[in-house]
Formats: sequence, structure tokens, C-alpha cells
Amino acid sequence: MKAFKALLRSELKVLLRDRTTLLLTFLLPLVFILIFGFVMGGEGGRDSSLGLVLTSNSDAQVLREVLAHQPSLHTVDFPDEDALLLALRDRRVDFGALWDGSTLTFVYDPGRVQDQPALTQVAQGITADFDLRRQGLDHVVYAQRFHVGREAAARWLNMTVPAIIAFSILSAGMFAVAGHITAMKERKILDRLTVSPMHPVSFLLAVVCVRMVVVYISTLITLFTSLAVFNVDLVVDWPRYTLFVAVATLGMMGLGALITLLVRRPSSAANLAEILAMGMMFLSGIFFPVEIMPGFLQTLSRALPLTYMAEALRYTTGVVDMPPHRFLAITATLASLAVVLLPALGRYVVRPQRR
Repeated sequence: MKAFKALLRSELKVLLRDRTTLLLTFLLPLVFILIFGFVMGGEGGRDSSLGLVLTSNSDAQVLREVLAHQPSLHTVDFPDEDALLLALRDRRVDFGALWDGSTLTFVYDPGRVQDQPALTQVAQGITADFDLRRQGLDHVVYAQRFHVGREAAARWLNMTVPAIIAFSILSAGMFAVAGHITAMKERKILDRLTVSPMHPVSFLLAVVCVRMVVVYISTLITLFTSLAVFNVDLVVDWPRYTLFVAVATLGMMGLGALITLLVRRPSSAANLAEILAMGMMFLSGIFFPVEIMPGFLQTLSRALPLTYMAEALRYTTGVVDMPPHRFLAITATLASLAVVLLPALGRYVVRPQRR
């Protein structure tokens, strides 16, 4: 027992001295959360601004009433079209509208490609409402949003935070083996350990225990930062969340073990793990839905473990619904990955390095 405690202390010291691993484990998910949270609007985005030019008083009051009833839109008056175009160029307004008594014309900044669909939709709504009110009519049918699943899933950041946590678990788990253990192999440290009374299983168990605790703390930091800064709508099921983080970490360490067994040189394992992690980040629905991908990429996404890790963490944080048996199936699959692949690391520790 004393020997195992010594291994735990030694592994913890090694981890604390490894700045690269600490940055990947703690800082990288926070950077993702903060950057994408602020870029995508944080707590739901800002209001859109409309520059308005009225060259005729005909139905001008009706148009103002229509604009006043538009949600998340504020209006800025300009004396003429040139002043409006200058403000649009300087991005003091998001888009503009000109009314001459017979024609309502909208103008946009062509450089704001990402905003065009949303602004166009707002303009279409204004046009339809204005046309009805000019005729003395009102809407006959009103659309009402009804959430079939969890309402939290309607917000982009709610979907993204658990997925980024899933990616941080994948990276930390894989690099604990494909980075840390293979580096020890490369520097002949494992060769020295094998001639000591230490059993390879004890060494691996120490690595697993330290990494599981560190990864769990990292996910909590990311989670609470998101709650504090962006007020995301998460309702965490802590027993399921804790269980899944632990099992997912073990499963990704198993995947890291598979990578180390496939490459010839230990130093190549970290490079391959990095390539796989980056590829899965973009193909697993972390930042945008899998449903918008082409069919062949959707098929590929369903074969990636990160897709299911993100889905399960969204479930444990109360963002999406999931049948309990599906969550158990994902958890059991990751556990099986660890059970099957991690024992092979014991042989890797004592195996001579290939050339």
C-alpha cells in the first residue's frame, strides 16, 4: 500500500510539472467556452439595429408601430440614404430600411455573410406585418413555439458546453496514454521501472487514478465557469454525470492504449492521437449539428466515440432527453473499451521498444 501511495504522489508530481498536459486539460476547454460563448452571443445575443430613412409621411406611423413590435430590434433614424449607407459601412447599424410612401427597401452590408439569413428573415417579417397593417388587417394565425424535448436544447451554448467537456475528456484520456506513458517509454523510464519490484499494474493504476481525478476537476471548472459567465441552462444529474466522466476517461485511455499498440515508435502515438482528436472534434457535432453535414459525414460521425460522449453528457446535464437504456449502452460500451484495451498496456510497459 505504501508503494502504491508513493506511485500516486510521483504521478501527481509528474503531471503538475507537465505544463503542456495541464494546459490541454484545464485551459483548452475554458478557452473554447469563453471564445465561442462570447462570439455566439453569450446569454442569447444582442438586439439587432435597423437604420430607418423616411422620405414620405404616408403610413410612416404604421411602419414605426410595426418596428416597435419587433422583438430584439431597435430603430435608429437617419435623415437620408447617404447617412444610412455610411452608418451601415461603419457597422453602427446591422441593416437599413428606406420608405418612400410606396416601396419599402431593405439594405444590407454584403460583408456580413453570417448575419444575412437572420436579417433577411427579420425583414420579411417586417414587410408582411407592414403590408397587413396598411390594409387595416391583422394576423389571422400566430405561430407558437412548442418544445417537444428539453427547452434548453434550443440554445446553442447549452448544447456546446457539454460537448466541449466531452472533447476535454477525450483529449485528456488519450494523451494520458498516447502522450504521457509513451513519453516515459521513449525516455527509457519504463525500462528502469520494470527492473524494480513495482508491478506494471500498480503503475497503470496510479496513472488511471490521478488522471480520473484531474479530469473530473477539469470538467467541474469548465462547467461552473459556463454557469457563472454565460448563465447556461444546465440541470446536472450528478450521480450519472460523475459515473459517465469516470467511465469515459477510462474508455479514452483505452483508445489511447490502442493507438500506442498500433504505432512503431512511441513518439508517433501523441501525433496520431492529436490528429484523431482534432478530426473527431469537427465531425462529432461539438460546435455545429451533425444533421447539417452531408450524408457520408453523418455516417462517419456515428462511428466516432466523441459523438456519443457528447450526446451522453448533454443528457446528464439536462440539455437533451435520452432513453435511460441508451445512456447505459453508451456507458457500458466505453467501459468495455477500457476493460479490453487497458490490460494491454501492462504488456506495453514491459515490452522492448520496437525499431
